[in-house]
Amino acid sequence: MARRITNNRKIINTTAAWGIGLLIFFPILWTILTSFKTEAMAIADPPVFLFFDWTLENYSVVQERSNYGRFLWNSIFIAGGSTILGIIVAVPAAWSMAFVPSKRTKDILLWMLSTKMLPAVGVLYPIYLLFIKFGLLDSILGLTIVLMLINLPIIVWMLYTYFREIPGEILEAARMDGASLKSEILYVLTPMAVPGIASTLLLNFILAWNEAFWTLNLTAAKAAPLTAFIASYSSPEGLFYAKLSAASTMAIAPILVLGWFSQKQLVRGLTFGAVK
Repeated sequence: MARRITNNRKIINTTAAWGIGLLIFFPILWTILTSFKTEAMAIADPPVFLFFDWTLENYSVVQERSNYGRFLWNSIFIAGGSTILGIIVAVPAAWSMAFVPSKRTKDILLWMLSTKMLPAVGVLYPIYLLFIKFGLLDSILGLTIVLMLINLPIIVWMLYTYFREIPGEILEAARMDGASLKSEILYVLTPMAVPGIASTLLLNFILAWNEAFWTLNLTAAKAAPLTAFIASYSSPEGLFYAKLSAASTMAIAPILVLGWFSQKQLVRGLTFGAVK
């Protein structure tokens, strides 16, 4: 009887998981399918799901109209740069909070996390003026710094929880053997927290890749990433759904491939301590 109840629970949980997964994936699937339709078929009522004349015309038009490669490289540089810069800043901060805590450590962590609740539009104007003053408007460097700063609280929080899982006695032993602070972080702490650091890198890269608000407001042409590439297909003449879907598919394809091949590392890192 107990075994039957357990099996029924597994079936229910598996079914629910597949249902939620398909529900989440359906908009992505619909976008991909729409990218292979004509504009007339894309707005057909009732909608056509699989049985239609597939075409690559939208992808050809998108390639002719926009320099996809430039947008792609901008996204890679901005997301990658903000991720690397964020890790460089966050590792020492998370180390100090995890292994040399003060009475205000938890308050500082909560304050850092609370900044993520601030509406981005509330600080757009001062940041925009600063960008104009320092010549960072429509630059990869400026956008890299902004994305690093807005994601820094999440990076510090994740690394802090990972580092808390590592026994402090190991670092004390390293100090007794004469390890300097730099050696302790680079050669003792970092190798032990590789799964957590890797998952933090991946998550931050995805967040930076998908960021739209700051990229649309702080870039124009030269440093525009793929989020701006998608937005360019919304015009005063109306929405061209098929072409917009093709642009969206081309924008999300690299991050989907990255997520697919790194999912084991991401799950391993998250279960290492981030959700505890």
